[in-house]
Amino acid sequence: MTQEELKSLFGSIGEIESCKLVRDKITGQSLGYGFVNYIDPKDAEKAINTLNGLRLQTKTIKVSYARPSSASIRDANLYVSGLPKTMTQKELEQLFSQYGRIITSRILVDQVTVGVSRGVGFIRFDKRIEAEEAIKGLNGQKPPGATEPITVKFANNPSQKVNHTILSQLYQSPNRRYPGPLAQQAQRFRFSPVTIDGMTSLAGINFPGHAGTGWCIFVYNLAPDADESILWQMFGPFGAVTNVKVIRDFNTNKCKGFGFVTMTNYDEAAMAIASLNGYRLGDRVLQVSFKTSKTHKA
Repeated sequence: MTQEELKSLFGSIGEIESCKLVRDKITGQSLGYGFVNYIDPKDAEKAINTLNGLRLQTKTIKVSYARPSSASIRDANLYVSGLPKTMTQKELEQLFSQYGRIITSRILVDQVTVGVSRGVGFIRFDKRIEAEEAIKGLNGQKPPGATEPITVKFANNPSQKVNHTILSQLYQSPNRRYPGPLAQQAQRFRFSPVTIDGMTSLAGINFPGHAGTGWCIFVYNLAPDADESILWQMFGPFGAVTNVKVIRDFNTNKCKGFGFVTMTNYDEAAMAIASLNGYRLGDRVLQVSFKTSKTHKA
């Protein structure tokens, strides 16, 4: 979504004083959020009531009053895994609401089985201290209806600093310097390995990398402790990601060294592959490619 589209959407509610779509300083890519200032406060309230929860393409947008930036509200987003597949988003909020005010919540669903929970979710609290209390209270605990304990941790683990280091290393390394927005750079990969025309005629056929609802990417040489949040953080900046999956050992629940990422746009998927193949994550060098029919099945 462009800034003009954001302005047009919210301008339909009332007269706008200013509008800003927030972009990554390194890549120029939209970070998926922005700010809108209305001249009349009543229009701001109307925009929240009208547009909050609106579904745009594959996203459900969240609209609320902006909060003044402060250290107390940063890094308050939690990654939750091991949830019962039957747990609803409302039940997830009920479980965590005892620790503070929840800003947003989300349960990830499987794209293949259409809507079935993947047992993974995100909870963003109003304040970081509330998120810390939720970790203390719920990490390793069994919620109602669960047979196994859940894992609750910060979505952007401060100790790993995955979010901050991946993009800075990726775009500042001498052999991988992309000065402009990703959408422009992706044009270089538009005709490799196949043309767009060729793809549309082959849509739905067993085509390398094409999964019917998107482009499936194979990621190899992940560490045993790798989880889905790392894949979301790595591939999210390149474009729309609909699904991520880390393949785990049945007995140990540790990552078997590989996983899959599904992206809706070919250009963005090609750009992610070109950028992340050969990327060093920790002490491992990743191999990233379109999934082929010979690749391990998810």
